Amino acid sequence: MNEPNPVRLLLASGNPGKLREVRHALEPHGVTLLASSDIDLPPFPPEDAPDYRGNAAIKAHHAAKASGLPALADDSGIEVDALGGAPGVHSARFGGPGLDDADRVALLLERLTGVPEEERSARFRASLVLALPDGRNVAFEGACEGRILHAPAGTQGFGYDPVFFSLDLNEPFGTASLEAKRSVSHRGRALEHLAAWLDTPTAHAFLDPSQVTPPPEKTD
Repeated sequence: MNEPNPVRLLLASGNPGKLREVRHALEPHGVTLLASSDIDLPPFPPEDAPDYRGNAAIKAHHAAKASGLPALADDSGIEVDALGGAPGVHSARFGGPGLDDADRVALLLERLTGVPEEERSARFRASLVLALPDGRNVAFEGACEGRILHAPAGTQGFGYDPVFFSLDLNEPFGTASLEAKRSVSHRGRALEHLAAWLDTPTAHAFLDPSQVTPPPEKTD
């Protein structure tokens, strides 16, 4: 930020990998990022919105209201054109409860049996929502285009990464380095939009610390 006030944001996630990624993107802009584990938060409500932005907003507003801090949350998914955009917002729950990442990947490939390569276009899409305790919020979007492979490739990443061939990198996310993936990923691009916004007067006013109440102390 240009002459920024120190800003503390709470990440509404307990994922350590996501915490590192967001911290790496935002710390150069004067942001100190706290993890959900740093503060006592009540259980998160169900993510039952019809889109990514709505689900991210549910988490961000819940964390902001409970903590008294600006809170950042994301939601994302993979959209496969041959499946009408599915699994989309249901990506993390594709196939129902009890499935792990490998099971969901296997189910996706099964649904695409017989679909030729030229019809396997897909994209990852992400929404970031930054919410304040008073109910205001801003949102940032990111997407990356690619196609679904016929079989997993590589061991990098997580979720659907092994079967996603990135058009930007010209290789599967499953074989790409972490830095390469971050440079083109849906969440990485949404974070770039957020980081650019943080350098604006609008962001400085939105995140004015005098408008934010201190968070409750964590109890043992």
